[in-house]
Amino acid sequence: MAIKSLSIRIDENMLNKLHVVADYEGRSANSEILVLIREAIEKYEEKHGKIEIDNK
Repeated sequence: MAIKSLSIRIDENMLNKLHVVADYEGRSANSEILVLIREAIEKYEEKHGKIEIDNK
């Protein structure tokens, strides 16, 4: 599995809050974002079924 990079624009206040949450959870901001993305995907799949990706 290749690791890809993603750049996002984020409001400074939201970024500061993300750092607080990440610190509380003992994670980096990047790791916290990955956890939140995984949770969002799991929630989506629970509602809509498994997402099948054709990785060619």
